[in-house]
Amino acid sequence: MGIDFTDRELIQMISRFLWPLFRIGAFLMVLPLFGTQLVAQRVRVGLAILITLLVMPLLPPMPIIDLLSLQTYLIIAEQIVLGVILAFLVQMLFQIFVLTGQMIAMQMGLGFASMVDPSNGVSVTILSSFYLMLTSLLFFASNVHLVIIEILVQGFYALPVDTQWHSVDSYFHLVSLGSWMFASALFIAIPAVTAILIINFSFGVVTRAAPQMNIFVLGFPFTMLMGLLIIWISLTGFMPQYQAIVSECLTILKGMITV
Repeated sequence: MGIDFTDRELIQMISRFLWPLFRIGAFLMVLPLFGTQLVAQRVRVGLAILITLLVMPLLPPMPIIDLLSLQTYLIIAEQIVLGVILAFLVQMLFQIFVLTGQMIAMQMGLGFASMVDPSNGVSVTILSSFYLMLTSLLFFASNVHLVIIEILVQGFYALPVDTQWHSVDSYFHLVSLGSWMFASALFIAIPAVTAILIINFSFGVVTRAAPQMNIFVLGFPFTMLMGLLIIWISLTGFMPQYQAIVSECLTILKGMITV
């Protein structure tokens, strides 16, 4: 004997898997590390399907809608937008440390030393690549990726799948977070930038006292050497700063799904 399903039961089973898949899939396509060029699209699609199957028992009931209706396409578009927004917030977390490396590198004379970031395909400074690799390792070592997936699952309760578009206040709130990203980058970079600025002031005083000294020949390698020493010293306090910014990012992420 075969198993018979009614049309409503079949649509219900498909909807329970389909709606979360679009939100989770869009989330993984933009998420740092997972959504980069280093991860093949087939791997990302397979990972999205696997995560969807694992979290399906934890999700609330899904709306039953005709799969060929206009409402279906509106729901798909909404789920993709929500997934991209949540992943974009995590992307801002990584860009904070990229900006930090840019600020410090420009002060110590390493702004010209750039390389192509293989994950994003853009040119960044060497120092930004260093901070990005360090952040990526801490991201997995501290299980932040698991916390983000948990918040994504909680988002299906706060932002359920329906046919209503959510308030535009959340989108304006996302734009306003650009100031948070720059402020956090400055918060990390300001000790090193201030120390290098004091060194440059000192060379200015030396130039006024001894004009015959070639400040460009002496100042550039000394500033770079002291900059590397300052970065090495500042790494001792990097972990508390990283934990504070990640905690703030997760709080913002939780707040976005309740706006």
